[in-house]
Amino acid sequence: MVRKPRFKRIILKISGEVLVGEGEYGISSQVISAISREIKELTERGVQVAVVVGGGNLFRGVDTSSKGMDRTSADYMGILATVINSLALQDALEKIGVFTRVQSAIDMRQVAEPYIRRRAIRHLEKARVVIFAGGTGNPYFSTDTAAALRAMEIEADAILKATKVDGVYDSDPMKNEDAVKFDQLSYIDVLKKNLRVMDATAVSLCMDNQLPIIVFNVREKGNIVKAVMGEKVGTIIGVTG
Repeated sequence: MVRKPRFKRIILKISGEVLVGEGEYGISSQVISAISREIKELTERGVQVAVVVGGGNLFRGVDTSSKGMDRTSADYMGILATVINSLALQDALEKIGVFTRVQSAIDMRQVAEPYIRRRAIRHLEKARVVIFAGGTGNPYFSTDTAAALRAMEIEADAILKATKVDGVYDSDPMKNEDAVKFDQLSYIDVLKKNLRVMDATAVSLCMDNQLPIIVFNVREKGNIVKAVMGEKVGTIIGVTG
């Protein structure tokens, strides 16, 4: 008997840093192809997949503004980086036969559709993958917040946050070998402990709407599919008790 996916419609949030692979900058074709193959497997299982990609592999507005650049200008440059990543992912998906649409929060009609909620939902219902580019379209808001916002708008069942680490820890596991991993957390725990897995705006929005967040290591093959199928992967953030 074929198991049914735990979630019917998801937002897959991919950190830009994940796309670098083993390098320090740019887009790894191997990483983006591996992610695309897992997305394809989800669509074949009947899951509706929307994606939000960060831009940290190309440009980080917050870091640059701290070095003297105007924050608004820096954030808009980061927004453009997310569009580049979205187009790269679209290309990788379409090469393996997955119908894909990029919708941008800022007007870029030559390369992407404008974001229209009803059109996005219609694409998903037709088994197309929708990539939401350009964040929220506004400076001072992260792509995590964009993922939470789009999840509410399209009535997603969960946010899957694909990162370089295998869950949420009490401190940076890259710097502290004694860091403790959490299997499950409440939204309030994340906010009180200032765990920084997602920014506070995104976590608060998910809390208000009771939307679960699953944080996991996307570099481990099969984790995206496992998370959607309900297998124990990474850390689950949501209602506890």
